[in-house]
Amino acid sequence: MRRVMLEVMRDVMSNRNWIILALLAVTMAAVAQQPASAPQNPQPVAAAQPGQTAAQPSAAPSGQAQSDQSQSPQGQANLAPPTTMDQVVDRVIMREKELIKFLSPRTPIVETYLQNLAQDPQLGPIPQDDHYFLGRMDLSDSIDRSDYLQEKVKGEGESMEKRLLGGLTKRFKFQYQPLGFSWMIFADRNDFDRQHYNFHYARREFLGDVRCLVFDLTPKKDAGRGRFLGRIWIEDQDFNIVRLNGTYARPSRNSYYYHMDSWRLNLIPGYWIPAYIYSEEGDFTAGAKNKIAFKAQTRMWGYNLKTGTANDELTQIRVDSVKDETPSAQDASPLAAEREWQQQAEDNVLERLERAGLLAPAGDVDKILQTVVNNIEITNNIELPRAVRTRVLTTSPLETFSVGNTIVVSRGLIDVLPDEGSLAMVLSHELAHIVLGHNLGSQYAFNDRMLFSDEVTYQNLGFKHIPEEEAAADKKAVEMLKASPYAQKLDSAGLFIKALQKRAPQLSALLQAHLGNNITDNGTVTRMAQLANSAPALDWNKLDQIAALPLGGRVKLNPWDDRVEIVKAQPVAITSARDKMPFEVTPFFPRLARYSAVSTAAATTAAAPTATATTADASTTPTN
Repeated sequence: MRRVMLEVMRDVMSNRNWIILALLAVTMAAVAQQPASAPQNPQPVAAAQPGQTAAQPSAAPSGQAQSDQSQSPQGQANLAPPTTMDQVVDRVIMREKELIKFLSPRTPIVETYLQNLAQDPQLGPIPQDDHYFLGRMDLSDSIDRSDYLQEKVKGEGESMEKRLLGGLTKRFKFQYQPLGFSWMIFADRNDFDRQHYNFHYARREFLGDVRCLVFDLTPKKDAGRGRFLGRIWIEDQDFNIVRLNGTYARPSRNSYYYHMDSWRLNLIPGYWIPAYIYSEEGDFTAGAKNKIAFKAQTRMWGYNLKTGTANDELTQIRVDSVKDETPSAQDASPLAAEREWQQQAEDNVLERLERAGLLAPAGDVDKILQTVVNNIEITNNIELPRAVRTRVLTTSPLETFSVGNTIVVSRGLIDVLPDEGSLAMVLSHELAHIVLGHNLGSQYAFNDRMLFSDEVTYQNLGFKHIPEEEAAADKKAVEMLKASPYAQKLDSAGLFIKALQKRAPQLSALLQAHLGNNITDNGTVTRMAQLANSAPALDWNKLDQIAALPLGGRVKLNPWDDRVEIVKAQPVAITSARDKMPFEVTPFFPRLARYSAVSTAAATTAAAPTATATTADASTTPTN
């Protein structure tokens, strides 16, 4: 009897073991099927010790949608959330190393615009002169840069790296370590660890929608020169650095490190991408004497510029040609052939500029510009054989040009325009060139002329008109504006011209066109200058008179995919003339949001049929 009982118990235990194993197998299978983003706090595979390097995360192929979770750091779900501040520091160090590896194969575009400052008794610190630099930064281990602009500083044979870092004039002769500019987007590219830095927890703080842990960083006594000194903000989900504010410690005798405020955006899953850097030096309090006084904005974009590969061809759908017997399918007449040729050149140029990161992809801002152009065309009974298109140049200098029937306006120019009437003035000039037949760029229909590196774009493309054509376009533009819905809004356009004339001698770099014609000539405004004659007097002390906005007042640029959108900001009350800051550099303060929130907002905007009209109405409100 006892033997029978033992055998029964063995059978029960055996079945119980099989049940447990089966439950474990089901559980493991369920975990294996979960996406990498499922945990609330995804973490790296293992906590790296200070000085160690984590494994490089995989990036999605260029053709994949950016929402692909494969771009998230690998294996983060295997780590439990940190429970102590020491564990948080270890996680931050690891995430920073992973970001450096993720960005190492990328070559974003870097734009720096700097204004030297002088004290004005009425307006405070205002631009005295300015400098502009544009190039591509290689984030690999070698850290190199190539300049889009060939102009060099007089007496200096410096690389773009040195000039971006301060080799602008003898006053800005900064001495940096070879890693140079990358220090401003990374706290310390090589030695961000406990051996070189002390981490002091300060507090918790929200930056936009993101809750952050705030740490003060101080270099250790024997850490060496050029170490970061300041504060970092760490988002409390994946423990990525989202903001750095400070300077670099212990410069040598002949070097100078300036202060910076560096921001990152969560544009793809798992990573916060360096986007903006604001720098400022100078003290204008009573009795202070400045050796250096300037404000500078640095923007980065083009992280994910797509280039065609042989693999892309395999994914394209091929449609067999169909015989068309309609009259329109017959041979083109000479005039029709000429127009087709111009269209081919136009498309070639737009495609090449977008591939170089200098032209934003078509989007909602283009629709706003297109609406203004359509209003002018309809009220002037303008009928063209090909539709007029509008696009946005991604750069800051104030310039416009037209290629074929496409009007291109720079981001910086849209930024500083105070209202829709001023925008109509800018667009009408280029529309006049198209109406008058001043078509440019037909030589670019030959595709071999598009085969050049991005860095020499400005040397291979150009759309400048002769003075006679510029004068004719101004005259025609004024005629069209007076017959348009903007006829009663030309006073603001004239005020913009007056404000531009007031600041033009100090803003030569901002007003230097690189593809089209300059708006000024030797410090004098030449574009649409006749509108200033009938405009009211420019009065800085008249608080309700907004002649021009600061840079960044209208448009924001996505650093990952180069798309532009109108800034959604509430107007701020102006309390003194110093609040106006026309054409001036101002600090960055983006509202931070996590990737999922950004994606949801973008999808909502795209789905809403009235979004464009709403944005167009908002675009007439100054955001100082």
